[in-house]
Amino acid sequence: MSEILQELLRVSEKAANIARACRQQEALFQLLIEEKKEGEKNKKFTVDFKTLADVLVQEVIKQNMENKFPGLEKNIFGEESNEFTNDLGEKIIIKLCSTEEETAQLLSKVLNGNKSASEALAKVVHQDVTFADAALDSIVINIPQDLMGIWVDPIDSTYQYIKGSADIQSNQGIFPSGLQCVTILIGVYDIQTGVPLMGVINQPFVSQDLNTLRWKGQCYWGLSYMGTNIHSLEQAISKRNGSEKRTENSNRESSSAFSAVISTSEKETIKAALARVCGERIFRAAGAGYKSLCVVQGLVDIYIFSEDTTFKWDSCAAHAILRAMGGGIVDMKECLERHPDSGLDLPQLLYHLENEGATGVDRWANKGGLIAYRSRKRLETFLSLLVQNLAPLETQA
Repeated sequence: MSEILQELLRVSEKAANIARACRQQEALFQLLIEEKKEGEKNKKFTVDFKTLADVLVQEVIKQNMENKFPGLEKNIFGEESNEFTNDLGEKIIIKLCSTEEETAQLLSKVLNGNKSASEALAKVVHQDVTFADAALDSIVINIPQDLMGIWVDPIDSTYQYIKGSADIQSNQGIFPSGLQCVTILIGVYDIQTGVPLMGVINQPFVSQDLNTLRWKGQCYWGLSYMGTNIHSLEQAISKRNGSEKRTENSNRESSSAFSAVISTSEKETIKAALARVCGERIFRAAGAGYKSLCVVQGLVDIYIFSEDTTFKWDSCAAHAILRAMGGGIVDMKECLERHPDSGLDLPQLLYHLENEGATGVDRWANKGGLIAYRSRKRLETFLSLLVQNLAPLETQA
């Protein structure tokens, strides 16, 4: 059902336009920020914020997909609640109205009567977007619609989005922070098995025109279903000389040097073990979606995170793309406990079941942490080295 993936690409770009429009004026943007309520918060952050852009993006994705594929909305799940409170203390339910004028009136309540800002935002919300990938036109695949669930993270790395830094320098192509770390994540999974099927990662802020200060973005996608595996990076790779590609892949597979991207909040024991495995090739970056994207792009071998503060909406999109590339995202804790000679398959993350006994957002947390990878062979070698180097550290502790 590549029409669904085409539509997800289109709505992700519409979402990116909203994200860019909301960031265009700092004074307006400050009106759009609200602290999350208990039950919505990520315990990793002392103060956790959502923005009107988050909520708008999520509702636009839901409504557009429902309009194109009736009945799908009931299986679309997102990070954010669609309730916002204005300066008067009024609770407003954000939704996409049938006309631009009605949406502007609704947004005006959130924006304390700021008519021009409300109208500008409503215009972007209702603006039609043409965005597609010709590579999907030739794919004929039938995934029953009633088997599909969709996880949406409307704006991942909200803190970086709010901060709005545009002048951060990359380290070997990886941005430690800044707007480049902001992503829009849409992942489709099988509601019966929990296996990820399709993923879209839209990076709204990739390059900025220094004259107009306007941003351009980039979109990545992947599809993995019943033996069909296709992803957007294939198009870029296929443009290279074939022998060059084979040599590059062969060198990478046989190379003993690993690279990893991690969170700044990673545990010291993990960082110490990684230092022994990767040497200086450890990069820090913001945003779970962006760190996964670094693996998708081939900038690093591994994204590893030992805490339980990423969620299904953070990982589903990248997981689907990595599956299409021959990789995946596994439960870190289970990997470290798994005996390499047991013959057991790698514990891939699944997306259809709540965590028993958990409440609020923790119901959908990746409880055992995660490891994202592109090559299973590289992952197995990496895990073996990581376990060896964790053991003496745990003994010392």
